[in-house]
Amino acid sequence: MRRVVVRASGAYDILIGSGLLDQAGEFLAQTARIESPCRVMLVTDDLVDALYGDLVRASLSAAGFETNTFAFPNGEAQKTLSTLCEMLERFGAFRLSKSDIVVCLGGGVVGDVGGFAAATYARGIRFAQIPTTLMAAVDSSVGGKTAVNLSGAKNMAGLFAQPILVLCDTNVLRDLPAALVSDGAAEIIKYGVLEDPSLLRLASDGHLLDEIDSVVERCVQIKRDYVQSDEFDRGKRRLLNLGHTIGHAVEQASGYTIPHGHGVSIGLHAIARAAYAMGISRENNAPEISDALTACGLPVESPFGKSELLSAAHMDKKREGCELTLALPIGLGQCELKRIPVTELGDWIEAGGIK
Repeated sequence: MRRVVVRASGAYDILIGSGLLDQAGEFLAQTARIESPCRVMLVTDDLVDALYGDLVRASLSAAGFETNTFAFPNGEAQKTLSTLCEMLERFGAFRLSKSDIVVCLGGGVVGDVGGFAAATYARGIRFAQIPTTLMAAVDSSVGGKTAVNLSGAKNMAGLFAQPILVLCDTNVLRDLPAALVSDGAAEIIKYGVLEDPSLLRLASDGHLLDEIDSVVERCVQIKRDYVQSDEFDRGKRRLLNLGHTIGHAVEQASGYTIPHGHGVSIGLHAIARAAYAMGISRENNAPEISDALTACGLPVESPFGKSELLSAAHMDKKREGCELTLALPIGLGQCELKRIPVTELGDWIEAGGIK
């Protein structure tokens, strides 16, 4: 088992290894340092609950936790205020208190909404993340960003709240459908462009799942470092948005029928092309990034034009007044932030090959 420690406003372990779901209750009890059994609300979606819910509930019960479950329909369309409100009402009906714990079992949607609910219920109770998608394992379960979507924008209502534990069972990741592996691969490639080009080579060679424990560990180490230096996303952590401004616009323009990783893939390729065209990058890295993305079954061309993406990007949560901060690749393993007027975003989109 591998262990990465995050020291932010709260310190917590990220545990990575095979077969950890069987020990979820044991690890949670050790982390929470409970002297007597407390209640756990298991937050998940219907698909994940059918696959792993019984296993995790059994582990929690064996560790002495009284467990209840809130399972909502799978999908980004459920990442809403109405789901959040229903979840909070269930917390109250189960009489969760400040000594109790929420366990988020699932992908990024489950982790984002469940973490948001835990952070706001009773002005904040403890929660743990058990990611079951590659996307959640390498990225969204770590760092404390929680949110729901509003009708006009992705992740627009949310807050920062760190979990007390992240438990990643890599056996679950090896059993994922190919589409979910591809979706998570986009974030792995992002980390490769940001800090570690060896991740791009693994992606291009088709070896991500062969080296999954070390890949997850490396990605969360990189994210850990950004989070510890800038927990509340005011400076360096914004580099983690590489590819996301255009990527989120693609997602929103599609009505969230295009999954997050696929949107990020399109955004990564476009911003790499734009950075070179605008004279920011020392060399054209777009072909190498494109090779890694397409090797993982990801798209690189936007199905939407510049005007559609600009309309979708209007409510980007990263906008500050009339300015927007872009994360730009200078070279593989090195990126920088650049503030631009919102009115210039169309120029960057077009320089990325999107007309």
